Parts: sequence; C-alpha cells; structure tokens
Amino acid sequence: MERPLPDDLITKAASIRLLALDVDGIMTDGRLYFTAQGDELKAFNILDGHGIKQLRRSGIEVAVITGRSSPLTARRARDLGIQHVYQGREDKEAALRELLSELNISNEAAAYMGDDLPDLGAIMLAGLGISVPNGHWYVREQADYCTEAAGGEGAVREICDLILQAQNKLADLHLTYHSGGATDGA
Repeated sequence: MERPLPDDLITKAASIRLLALDVDGIMTDGRLYFTAQGDELKAFNILDGHGIKQLRRSGIEVAVITGRSSPLTARRARDLGIQHVYQGREDKEAALRELLSELNISNEAAAYMGDDLPDLGAIMLAGLGISVPNGHWYVREQADYCTEAAGGEGAVREICDLILQAQNKLADLHLTYHSGGATDGA
C-alpha cells in the first residue's frame, strides 16, 4: 500500500526527470570520519542506494552535487551508476544550472535534496526542493518537503519512493520483487 501524500507534492514529484543530491548530510549522516593516518571514511545507506538504482531504471537521471571532493563519493556514485558527479562545487545552484542545461531539463522537472545553507540556492531553483530533519532549520523551512528519515538513514530512499509513487511506477516496481525478478544490490 502506498502512503498518502499531499496533492501539491504529488504534482511536483510527478514531473521530476532529475534528482540531484548533496552528499554529506543527505547520502551520509553528515559526520566526517578520519583514521589516524588521515584517511577519510564515509558510511552510505544501502536503502538509499537501491532507491537510486530504481529511479535510474525508471528513466530518471540522478546526480551528485557536493562542496567536498572525495574519492569515496566518486566510488559510491560509480557503484550506483550515477554519471553526473559535481565535486568541490561550493556554488551548488550554479552546478545545478549547468547540469540542467547539459541535460536539457527545466528546473521544474528537477528535484534537489540538501541539508545546509550552501544547498539553499539549488533547493530554491529546483521544482521540488527537499531537506531532511537533521538539516539546518532555515533550509528545512525553505524546502518544499522535509523527509521523515534523517540524512544517511534512508532519506534518499524516501524521496526515490515518493517520486516513483507520484509517477505511478512504485507499485509495479514492488511487484517485480514478488516474482524474484529484481535482485541487484545497492
């Protein structure tokens, strides 16, 4: 059974052709972990990864736009088949504008998910701006939607499911798992 969603949210999500994601605080819990040798560690949520794969299989582009540069982010994007990766981009609105131009997608057909003030311009530009409950209060107030799940704890999957539900693709996708037809990991 699909969950009830507000009509205005369904309308916005129904037209989404691109989901652009911040990394730290969205795809991760926002903490930075370093070893004694200075190596960076990140923990990504497997539920989020599977949701991203489902979106891509359904014809929706997925991108990463992050202010930090990390080989771990590049690897996770590669593992998930995300082709559009913008690292080291402090001006996320400008990066999103470039991506929309490159893909010939209108801002109304884009969703952007971020948690802090550097994400605000991209959230405001996108047709569907999304934040998380562990995000900055001002960003949450400006977003069209704030997930129930926290960043790094299934928030991306929540949005993937929401978009697929609004586009009437989620129920059929779920049925493919009843028959054992879809089994790839994330």
